[in-house]
Amino acid sequence: MSLRARFMDDLKTAMKAGQSEKVGTIRMITAKLKDVDIAGRAKGEDQVSDEAVISMLRGMIKSRTESAAMYTQGGRPELAQKEEAEIAIIRDYLPPDLDDATIEAAVREAIERTDATSMKDMGKVMAALKEQFGAALDPARASAVVRARLSA
Repeated sequence: MSLRARFMDDLKTAMKAGQSEKVGTIRMITAKLKDVDIAGRAKGEDQVSDEAVISMLRGMIKSRTESAAMYTQGGRPELAQKEEAEIAIIRDYLPPDLDDATIEAAVREAIERTDATSMKDMGKVMAALKEQFGAALDPARASAVVRARLSA
């Protein structure tokens, strides 16, 4: 089942169950998805791929994580809690994260394949990892491992 179909099915289910927080978050996701689709039309795509949708979801999580941290700093724990609840709902749509050992092994292999020796080669390594794993790769976690390997 595509992510778009899951969004709609889950929206209907949440509406029937009276889960207003989940309904609001899924509507937020679908609104953002429409924006991404509209932006994709300039590239000649009618609908963006599931990989682009996953990238969009990761961006939504990142912005909500930053917001939650700022709310906590500002003494607004109730708003931070709301952001954390939205993050939990959005995470349900992401593929399972790769474990640390898998990322470490993949980075080692990508560095060998691309003959990377310094931080200047980080882009090549990240491109190789994205090509290998696609949307399943969390770029933030992978770039931290690549950075640590190349700077050592």
